[in-house]
Amino acid sequence: MAIETSMAEVAIEQNLERFLLVLSVSLSVATLPQIVSWFRRIPYTLLLVIVGLALAIADVRLINLSPGLILFIFLPPLLFEAAWNLKWSNLKRDLVPIILFAVFGVVISTVGITLGLNQLAGVPIAIAALIGASLAATDPVSVTALFRELGVAKRLSVLMEGESLFNDGMAVVVFSFLVGLSLGESQLGLSPILVEFFVVVGLGLGMGLLIGFGISYLTQRFDLPLVEQSLTLVSAYGCYIITEQLGGSGVIGVVVTGLVLGNFGSRIGMNPRTRIIVTEFWEFIAFFVNSIMFLLIGDQILFRSLLENLPTIAITIGLMILTRAIAIYGLTFFANRTVQSEIPISDQTILWWGGLRGSVSIALALSVPAALAGRDELIATVFGVVLFTLLVQGLTIQPLLKTLKLLGDQPVRQEYSELVARRAALERVLQHLTQMKERPEVEADFYNLQKVLVKGELQNLESELDTLMNEHPNLREFTAEQLRSELMAIEANTYAEFVRSGRLNEELAPSLQLVFNEHKEG
Repeated sequence: MAIETSMAEVAIEQNLERFLLVLSVSLSVATLPQIVSWFRRIPYTLLLVIVGLALAIADVRLINLSPGLILFIFLPPLLFEAAWNLKWSNLKRDLVPIILFAVFGVVISTVGITLGLNQLAGVPIAIAALIGASLAATDPVSVTALFRELGVAKRLSVLMEGESLFNDGMAVVVFSFLVGLSLGESQLGLSPILVEFFVVVGLGLGMGLLIGFGISYLTQRFDLPLVEQSLTLVSAYGCYIITEQLGGSGVIGVVVTGLVLGNFGSRIGMNPRTRIIVTEFWEFIAFFVNSIMFLLIGDQILFRSLLENLPTIAITIGLMILTRAIAIYGLTFFANRTVQSEIPISDQTILWWGGLRGSVSIALALSVPAALAGRDELIATVFGVVLFTLLVQGLTIQPLLKTLKLLGDQPVRQEYSELVARRAALERVLQHLTQMKERPEVEADFYNLQKVLVKGELQNLESELDTLMNEHPNLREFTAEQLRSELMAIEANTYAEFVRSGRLNEELAPSLQLVFNEHKEG
């Protein structure tokens, strides 16, 4: 007994040391762009993959990457954070094309890659199908982070994030069915497939809604920021684990929970300060998890295995790009014609090329049972394709954005926001100086001098703002949108205060957004 206890303690100590090593390397990479400016050209997540590859070349293995580690530890917080920050008002506009991408896009990708690998590379149909399903899940984390940095149109980010959130769940459902089919646990036929699909997806939606609304109404009864923050963490992991145990899609459950809490629960159950605390908490979690995950993806590459399967990997890359093009351009054409989505060809091109593969694809490939023949070929192929999408597509997306003239004016907007913040701060300082009682120990001339200095700085800021607005007239639209957002936030917060105080039974539907939209159309 004492020997077992001692061995367990040694194992815990070794795992802790490895975890701290991974964390130290990740954080060191995070500081590189601040020290060497050249590295700022490379998205942070891709830089982590490159460093991981360097470690793999040196045969330094930080930790064994298992599917359980990704699916049960890394995936829920990443999905929840993305869903929490995805506004329903933005999502519902493009819900039809997003659902088309997430459902039919997965089917097109899986079927196309399966048939292509079987016919062109001679890969057995069972292994080809699992490769296709693994690579149907998109993971555009590094691309959307680049979008935010460059100020790319919000709609493009919503389309990519929305598709990724929902097609992860769809890809997992398809993959699980194919694994069961290979092992003789699932039945091939339209009726069994539809039944399993609706059960898995239905349980995910049901549990997500139940937990999301349950937590929303629970947090409405108290104002404890740390408790509410902890409840969101518990809901993310709890929903995933419970839904998976019930036989549903934990991915879909977490996404729905995050959407409900981010768009409903955070308004009726959290005051503005708590919402900021929870949002910053999840930003930290996402940064933390992404830092470790992308580093480990690069670190797990086995180059000998990649070289042995290079022809299969090359064919798979071609098939993936082709099926992605068919799905994006074909389904967008359908959405544009039927529901007037009006997604331009330039946006479609970015959606096509920016459909990177990542952690979910890796996790699915690693989760294939060892007893299945061809597992090693499957894992090597998926790793090779993921590596291609991260390094080739990921590093070329910015030049493509520039070529298609989709780069935003984020630097100018940031400069404007900083000037506005400085102006607001100095106005408060001046107000404080004007209203405060004079202190006997401070001379009146000193007070007056401070007022003159603050007023002078305010005049300088106003001059800088005028110059910036004259040089960049498109900022006026940005400032107008900011003001509208502030007004709608005040309206929503007021309704939430009435609900918390018991003067309303439920939150009223916002009216200003409808008014603003009608005015735009008019």
